[in-house]
Amino acid sequence: MTTEPVKGLVCKMAVPTIIAMVTTALYNVVDAAFIGRLSTEGTAGIGISFAYMTFIQALGFYFGHGSGNHISRALGAKDVSSASVVATVGFVTPFLLGLVAALVCLPNLSWLSRLLGAPEGVVPYANEYLCYIVVATPFMMSALTLNNQLRLQGNAHFGMVGIVSGAILNIALDPLFIFTFGMGVSGASLATAISQLFAWGLLLYGTFKPESVHISLRNFKPSFNVYYEIFRGGLPSLFRQVFNCAAAVSLNYCAALYAAPGQEASAVAAFAVVTRIMMFAFSVVLGFCQGFQPVCGYNYGAKLYGRVRESWLFASSMGTVFLFVISAVGFLFAPQIVALFRAEDPVLIEIGAVTLRWQCAAFPLVALFTATGMLFQNIRMTGPATLLSVCRNGLFFLPALLLLPMWLGLEGVQMAQSVADFLTFVLSVPYAIWINRKLKNKMGTDDNIHTTTEE
Repeated sequence: MTTEPVKGLVCKMAVPTIIAMVTTALYNVVDAAFIGRLSTEGTAGIGISFAYMTFIQALGFYFGHGSGNHISRALGAKDVSSASVVATVGFVTPFLLGLVAALVCLPNLSWLSRLLGAPEGVVPYANEYLCYIVVATPFMMSALTLNNQLRLQGNAHFGMVGIVSGAILNIALDPLFIFTFGMGVSGASLATAISQLFAWGLLLYGTFKPESVHISLRNFKPSFNVYYEIFRGGLPSLFRQVFNCAAAVSLNYCAALYAAPGQEASAVAAFAVVTRIMMFAFSVVLGFCQGFQPVCGYNYGAKLYGRVRESWLFASSMGTVFLFVISAVGFLFAPQIVALFRAEDPVLIEIGAVTLRWQCAAFPLVALFTATGMLFQNIRMTGPATLLSVCRNGLFFLPALLLLPMWLGLEGVQMAQSVADFLTFVLSVPYAIWINRKLKNKMGTDDNIHTTTEE
């Protein structure tokens, strides 16, 4: 972590993380693709359920990043006992919270579906998909925590194995449950739940590997100091995911509200499809940026600030190049890409193609503020990390989603994400310049190992 060339090290850490992130995104993409063969309402139901999935991700990533960031710094400082306690508390707590969420939501599925923005005709389909997902909540939530803990302690390969194995199982079970057993939307839900449970078991097994920080109930020692460490390290992720959830719910409401009469289900389904497409593309950049996090944490703990700076610049530049290429492809072939999910609905394709092109217009800007926010999060600059994390789907997106449709109707809903991405990029540039200068100033006094950072 502290001696290998930075770019190669980041790539080595990033490859399994990218595979894990892309595979995680496949859960939603595969479900939408199979259900799209049944009905538009079913696709819309999965889109409604996505808001609940972001709630699961909010707590899973919060505890995963909060405990994982402490683990990486503690390992860099050779404090294994502290890492073990925080890892155990970080794992057990989201499992218990997920259990509470399941017990509350399972008897109230219709209420939950309407709360998440389901039009009345979509509620039964949303209920079918939510059913098994709600049951699996504690396992899904704590699996996300385990994956991030393994990644941030430098054991991303095993985290990748757990996630990929679950996704492969999901792809195999989807057609079996949906078509062979005739379960429809609920079959996709059951396939996802079983796959996530399988991944959870593999990830938990990975914590008992010799090179991993072990999860042990003997180390479940919750205290104010432990939760404060998790809070400081995970707060940006929590805010980011909470606003992702709020954005998903608001998008469901606005898509149905501003759609033409009778086209509500098609509009909600179109935004659900585009969301999954963009998540799939973004998962590559997110995985690459997360690949630099353990490098950043270890080297910041070891006061090797030149290596921290180099890893951040490399992640930002590679992410930008990738998103530029992907955005060009998405813009040129938007109708064809959307039609892969529901070719039988021309309204869905029309709305989805315009939405996809709008989002591709500013998509390359996302890499810089994503990597910069993760840098701040890893070096415990919670304030700027939290600010940057809430801008894209909170501070800028929600106002844009509320205001633009008042003048532009449905097109205002379609362009809201692009406007939010542009404004977040503008805000992030001064922070990027400031932290770049700060790290350069520290390099001359604190680096003990030669770095190859380029100006």
